Amino acid sequence: MPQGSVKDYDVNARTGTIVSDDGATSWSIDPVAMDQGMFRFFRTGQRVTFDIVEKDGETLVRNLRIGLA
Repeated sequence: MPQGSVKDYDVNARTGTIVSDDGATSWSIDPVAMDQGMFRFFRTGQRVTFDIVEKDGETLVRNLRIGLA
């Protein structure tokens, strides 16, 4: 289960970026990822865990959870 920190998040667009602890990898947060959780807001630096899925050759973040596993 990947984990990282919220680098940025746009509340209105419900999009943003998660970055790995070493800063080498980043993942995009899309509105669909936000539809799956009980929360709708993130703050910069917030720790999250999530799943990665591949769909049509695209890597997507799903099942976002606040905190570390």
